[in-house]
Amino acid sequence: MITLNLITIIKAPVQTVFDLSRNIDLHATTMQHTGEQAVAGTTTGLIGLNETVTWRARHFGLMLSLTTKITAMENPHQFTDEQVRGPFKRLHHVHRFEQTGGGGTRMIDEFQFESPCGWLGRLTDRLILKRYLTRLLQHRNEVIKNVAEQLVKLNALNPQT
Repeated sequence: MITLNLITIIKAPVQTVFDLSRNIDLHATTMQHTGEQAVAGTTTGLIGLNETVTWRARHFGLMLSLTTKITAMENPHQFTDEQVRGPFKRLHHVHRFEQTGGGGTRMIDEFQFESPCGWLGRLTDRLILKRYLTRLLQHRNEVIKNVAEQLVKLNALNPQT
């Protein structure tokens, strides 16, 4: 099994980053380049505890489906999604959110995956999927960061009375 650990520092409140990270519509936007769409389960808005979403996307020229379920949630500090159906032998993604000094957020991804097919799957994981999935997560995190920080700027320009 491969574990990817990513840390993204975001100048936005924890609750904002937590909600953006579980927003189905934003996720679809971050994966436009794969044609990813939510096709079943929770297909729009914020996904919650024990809810599922089925994604359909093109990766490596193949149309793939992946259904994940939110198996744990502690608002606004963490949530976990796990594959219940899809191409992996195992997929487990823990999203953690910690407040930093100055009201920012440290977003931590612990993403574990394992492909089927024994030694061939392990070889594919190490040589291809580790890099590919790291880039997908980094891209997704960069979009979340940009949107969250833009929301903070907009709120500063238009404070509510």
